[in-house]
Amino acid sequence: MTPETPGTGSTVRRILLGSQLRRLREAKGVSRQDAGYVIRASESKISRLELGRVSFKERDVEDLLTLYGVTDPTEREALVQLAREANTPGWWHRYSDVLPNWFQTYVGLEESATLIRTYELQFVPGLLQSEGYARAVIRLGNAGASDHEIEQRVGLRLQRQERLTGPNAPRLWAVLDEAALRRPIGGPEVMRGQFEHLIEMSKLPNVTIQVMPFRFGGHAAEGGAFTILRFPEQDLPDVVYVENLTGAMYLDKRDDVDTYLQAMERLCVDSATPERTVELLGDLLRET
Repeated sequence: MTPETPGTGSTVRRILLGSQLRRLREAKGVSRQDAGYVIRASESKISRLELGRVSFKERDVEDLLTLYGVTDPTEREALVQLAREANTPGWWHRYSDVLPNWFQTYVGLEESATLIRTYELQFVPGLLQSEGYARAVIRLGNAGASDHEIEQRVGLRLQRQERLTGPNAPRLWAVLDEAALRRPIGGPEVMRGQFEHLIEMSKLPNVTIQVMPFRFGGHAAEGGAFTILRFPEQDLPDVVYVENLTGAMYLDKRDDVDTYLQAMERLCVDSATPERTVELLGDLLRET
């Protein structure tokens, strides 16, 4: 891994830098409390820095490197440069007035992921939504928002989708519960447009779509919707994203990730195949 790793967003750079600083601290036997003292911060601030949850000051990185005994100029400059790049705002920051902080983290991670595996129960996943469907879903969740705010949110969602057809596109593997397709959002015309969009998206070489049919009954994803993100950097673990009404959880502990990976693998085995899914979408399109 180097600071020039292509396609690495600022959020992932913060996580990479934090993990490297944690390893340096632990190798030197320095406590979080002592590290915090050196940069005039609390122990909890060091924890947040090492998790990549907050931005870095270059001076703090330099002071920590000195404390950890990193004297090689090349190594120091590489890590300080990583801090500079980690502080560079991503394109999504211009939507910050409509984008909660907890979701900014997700967009930054999604922007850098090479593999996105998602299970959705209530709605079509955001990366696969047609413009009309996205607008209808966003209006449902933001009843008091102005038309301008709604269009900002729609614009953000559509810009996120551009990665799927751009250079270094990630692989997207989505499992949709049949309920997400049967739930009428925005009226028949919007739903027809959404089914057509899903059929077109399924033709992309980097996109796999499966449907978990009602007839299967109970299945592995009893806990609800979730997304698993994988990154090109070997230093970074997979991250599981689980959203709720007021925030989200980001899970990266091996045991947690493994549980969700097992559920996702089971879902993919039990769901309709990608080929059968296109047939089901065609049936829904004709029924609508």
